[in-house]
Amino acid sequence: MIRVQVVDDEALIRVGFTHILNAADDIEVVAAVPGGQAVRTVREVHPDIVLLDIRMPDVDGLTVLADLRRLPDPPVVAMLTTFDADEYVATALRSGAAGFLLKDTDPEQLPFLIRALAEGSTVLSSKVTRKVVDGYLDKSAREPAARLAARLTERERAVLVLMAEGLANADIGERMHLSAGTVKGHVSAVLSKLEVNSRVQAALIAERAGMLGPPQAGDTR
Repeated sequence: MIRVQVVDDEALIRVGFTHILNAADDIEVVAAVPGGQAVRTVREVHPDIVLLDIRMPDVDGLTVLADLRRLPDPPVVAMLTTFDADEYVATALRSGAAGFLLKDTDPEQLPFLIRALAEGSTVLSSKVTRKVVDGYLDKSAREPAARLAARLTERERAVLVLMAEGLANADIGERMHLSAGTVKGHVSAVLSKLEVNSRVQAALIAERAGMLGPPQAGDTR
């Protein structure tokens, strides 16, 4: 069972996401709270995944994200957003968010996106704009993405492509016939050489470097 906590100051959003996700046999919403209760509730209920509004009136979602990332065993955090403020999205990427879901995401897609997050994939809504991606990379990369990618060995480039496709380490190992420890080492090397902290950031650099095909609707990475 995938345990999910929804954090949003709008009661309608909390109720809606709870209703949709609880309808899935393998997903349970263990808490749905406003931003001010987010960190305390995570400590109490230990969710696997937190869906966190990026902007809330009582507490900034980015502050909550930073607090959650400092926990000894932090949950996977995906941001809920309307993408009306690109600078917030860029900061969340740099802070280690595992993905972004729009609040108007198709209800039928929500369980699939939660499962992808639980399996270690990163999730970017198909409506993520090129402006957001380009703005993040322009601010964060000290060198062009292609030059960063050129630091990788052939094997590391293959691992990066599979990371960007949303595969978890175990799936990458199965696809490439590598042990879990070897894949973990390659992933660490990729993140280090690209000067990033998360798989989302690595996926964006791979895309900017022309290593991936065009994203499809509902794409998860």
